[in-house]
Amino acid sequence: MPDVTLVSAAEAHERQKHGQALLVCAYDSDEKFNTYRLEGAISLSEFASRLDAIDRDRELIFYCN
Repeated sequence: MPDVTLVSAAEAHERQKHGQALLVCAYDSDEKFNTYRLEGAISLSEFASRLDAIDRDRELIFYCN
């Protein structure tokens, strides 16, 4: 299992912006996702629906506020 590393919000944003990471809102409610959505993030339900297509080597950053 890969290591879990905490990153700052600024670092997460930079990694997502440069295509280095996929930013996923960890709330399981679309209402909470819409409330706490960060630029470039996808919802947990979208992540689950795209799971088979996501590159296994891509960095994933999950967040909740």
